[in-house]
Amino acid sequence: MRALPLLSLLIGSCMTVPALAANSSPEASEWLSKLAQAEQKQSYQGSFVYERNGSFSSHEIWHRVDDGKVSERLLQLDGASQEIVRVDGKVECVSGALASGVATPPDTAQRVLDPLKLMGWYDLSVAGKSRVAGRDAVIVTLSPRDQHRYAFELHLDRTTGLPLRSLMINDKGQLLERFQMTRLDTDAPSDDDLRASAACKPVPHVVAAANDTVAGWRSDWLPPGFELVNSSVRRDPKNDSTVSSLMYDDGLARFSVFLESVKDEGGTDMRTQLGPTSAVSRRLNTPKGKVMVTVVGEIPLGTAERVALSMRPQDGQARQ
Repeated sequence: MRALPLLSLLIGSCMTVPALAANSSPEASEWLSKLAQAEQKQSYQGSFVYERNGSFSSHEIWHRVDDGKVSERLLQLDGASQEIVRVDGKVECVSGALASGVATPPDTAQRVLDPLKLMGWYDLSVAGKSRVAGRDAVIVTLSPRDQHRYAFELHLDRTTGLPLRSLMINDKGQLLERFQMTRLDTDAPSDDDLRASAACKPVPHVVAAANDTVAGWRSDWLPPGFELVNSSVRRDPKNDSTVSSLMYDDGLARFSVFLESVKDEGGTDMRTQLGPTSAVSRRLNTPKGKVMVTVVGEIPLGTAERVALSMRPQDGQARQ
């Protein structure tokens, strides 16, 4: 749960760390708990702007909670129309450029923000108050305890706990990403509001894996706090190859690892960053042959590269 409903397409067990939690504010933890509850219990609709890498886009969102079922529709208002419809966190359909190659990962449950887990990897504090979209807000900051994740500044609606503004900031204090509501209405959206347009194409759902080793790979090193939340294997008919994917999560940030066999001349090493998203590709020689490993997600470039170089075949899978 990113507190940014759109960005999870485009951003486990409870982990208590009493010694580290002493540096975090109980009030901040309470506000994050209120945020987590609001996204599961509060219906709303409104408009927001999204800034990334110097580019802005505007969007509308409809979010309805009905007897525990969370339905959500998002529509980009700038440029070519892009639409997403989700139910209980799973993407039902997409349109526009998003429709190419999108599949719902095999999550078994919707992510819920867990302040106790976050205290192990971030210092939580209340930094003051603000006003966003005509509503009073409290500012909660999450400062990372290491160099493997980014800082967040959340402006939460005092009445509902919903996010009105979110800033993602790197270790140099530079803004990587901004989400900001421009209008928030807490009335529940209608069925018509949530109904997808004809251009919204259904998304295939990947069946949940029976175990964490389905992709046949593991990492020898992960940033502290990141855990494997799902894995899958799919065929790529274009390259006549198999692509394994693994997704890791620290309770706030996410990154994915993709592994695909390549021929001797195939694949090119790559290292780039767009706003908060790093993308690193590295060719590795493994017992399974030459493999292109690509890491994509909301982590610094150096961290993504270290993860890519740490990938190894699962022993049981490698012997097959």
